[in-house]
Amino acid sequence: MKKGLIALSPLGVFIVLYLVTSIVAADFYKVPITVAFMAASLYAIVINGGRPLNQRISTFSSGASTEQMMLMIWIFILAGAFASSAKVMGSIDATVNLTLWLLPPQMLLAGLFLAACFISLSIGTSVGTIVALTPIAAGVSAQTGTSAAMMTAIVVGGSFFGDNLSFISDTTIAATQTQGCRLSDKFRVNAFLVAPAALAVFIVYVFMGADVQAPQHIATIEPLKVVPYIAVLVTAICGMNVMAVLTIGLLLTGVIGQFSGSYDLYGWFGAMGSGIVGMGELIIITMMAGGLLALIRQQGGIDFIISLLTRHVNSKRGAELSIAALVSIVNVCTANNTVAILTVGGIAKQIGDRFGLDNRKCASILDTFSCFSQGMLPYGAQILMAAGLATLNPIAIIPYLYYPMALGIVALLAIVLRYPRRYS
Repeated sequence: MKKGLIALSPLGVFIVLYLVTSIVAADFYKVPITVAFMAASLYAIVINGGRPLNQRISTFSSGASTEQMMLMIWIFILAGAFASSAKVMGSIDATVNLTLWLLPPQMLLAGLFLAACFISLSIGTSVGTIVALTPIAAGVSAQTGTSAAMMTAIVVGGSFFGDNLSFISDTTIAATQTQGCRLSDKFRVNAFLVAPAALAVFIVYVFMGADVQAPQHIATIEPLKVVPYIAVLVTAICGMNVMAVLTIGLLLTGVIGQFSGSYDLYGWFGAMGSGIVGMGELIIITMMAGGLLALIRQQGGIDFIISLLTRHVNSKRGAELSIAALVSIVNVCTANNTVAILTVGGIAKQIGDRFGLDNRKCASILDTFSCFSQGMLPYGAQILMAAGLATLNPIAIIPYLYYPMALGIVALLAIVLRYPRRYS
């Protein structure tokens, strides 16, 4: 018990330094998240005793530079370059003007949520959806006077709809493979959970959007400057790799920007450079979080959580709750819902077999609760990406994440009330 708590204590240091201190100061910009991660990382290295300092640093460095981590950093770099060059070229303003022209004011919020749900369901990735829609959401916010944090949260929430439900989502594949069920079966169970949550949130956005004031005069629409975003959306929906999608969008901003006279070649380079530099803090946070969690895992922190939660399970409802708690807590520790599912998937299968749980329901619980917890993490890749693209503090987005909250509530009620019956 003592060793497990010590292994997890770096997370406590981070929470105290960042969340608690910011709450006390009533200002979430008071303590930079990079400073909190640095302090927690140094603390984790110090308490990781019994090994030479060089080995501890090596463990941290390995966790910060895994293949998955490097891939995420490449996505951040391309996203920053694309977002900045598109903004300088005028793509955001052109897209916002087109959106305001097409949608009635009262449907802006609900329409943006539906767009995020559809795109994420099509491409199976929350990150790709966030990259495509967040700049547009921020632009609409500026034009209509609505909260930028709320508009960004709408995109983030909708992006988790597809991350949780899509056939090609890595979380769906991981959940079904670890539980030994078909994608279509897990989809059916999940539909019972996400449909009520998504419908409720959509209705909320319809009512909230009734008060949105559209600008009196919409600027001239420039269709050519909208092409980079359309290309990003279409190629993403077609299932193309997110890095290829961003590269195509980036090249289009260069060609169209120079053709329209928005900038010359050097201006395009400068815009890309500014966008990449703007992602610097996000990249640093991602690497420090990966290194910190590698030390926690090496010390047995995640194993401790797993053994603690499964110790007193004695019913089907309790077994399902333990699986939900396991994947949620491990997701908080790893800040990656796919990794969390892969980490506890084998244990969840053992729990399910022992208590006679439906493996389709187990797969749904793993996926749903991992997406719920990931969707509420201020240091998760999705919220960090959205905050970076919208120039917001990640904490500012959290109170407006209605869909992840609704999904978590519905999923919990499904376990407690044994819903849907045929799978419980």
